[in-house]
Amino acid sequence: MVLEGQWVRLEPLSLDHVAGLTDVGLDSDIWRWMPVAVTTPGEMRALVETALSDAADGSQVPFATIERATDRVVGSTRYLNIDGTNRRLEIGWTWISPQWQRSAINTEAKLLMMSHAFEKLGALRVEFKTDSLNERSRAAILGIGATEEGTLRNHMIAQGGRRRHSSYYSVIEEEWPRVKQHLEGRLARHAREAQEAEATTATPSPVPPPAAEDQASTEPHFGF
Repeated sequence: MVLEGQWVRLEPLSLDHVAGLTDVGLDSDIWRWMPVAVTTPGEMRALVETALSDAADGSQVPFATIERATDRVVGSTRYLNIDGTNRRLEIGWTWISPQWQRSAINTEAKLLMMSHAFEKLGALRVEFKTDSLNERSRAAILGIGATEEGTLRNHMIAQGGRRRHSSYYSVIEEEWPRVKQHLEGRLARHAREAQEAEATTATPSPVPPPAAEDQASTEPHFGF
């Protein structure tokens, strides 16, 4: 299964992705809130091997996250806890290299995965969870339009032996049209900003020469 949009392609994770994931995925900040830390090429390979092993019974589907513009792997994500009987699944184990965070990639990846879950698989519920202390992740999940449901206390043993409380979120079938429209709106804004940045780079505004009385003055630079 390959899910592809304008910005990102999600393709089945394989050992062929290990080298690319290692190139972008050894930043310690990525793994601060994850169940395991990945700091070496060997640990990255072990993570991929575990993901493939966990997928063998059909309860998980791991993906490599590929930036379409460069065809470069920039992270990974999964469907997990797939429950066909009750028509629900979780999206998790998501990480993206810091260079590509706050870009269109994660937004579009979530749109592709939820579209497939609700519109192709017939899901009634898509859920997300994160460490209750991970404020950035909690804000990001709310930002995609999910509803916070509560906290499971002492839910997992985190790195270093800390007892982790997990905050749970979901999008249900009835909410999907609204959430889809919201995500599509965010992607449209990304597209407009990218076009504006490209136009600004291609045709920079002329900068007048500095006044004679203030040779050291400069024009401010505004990035996107």
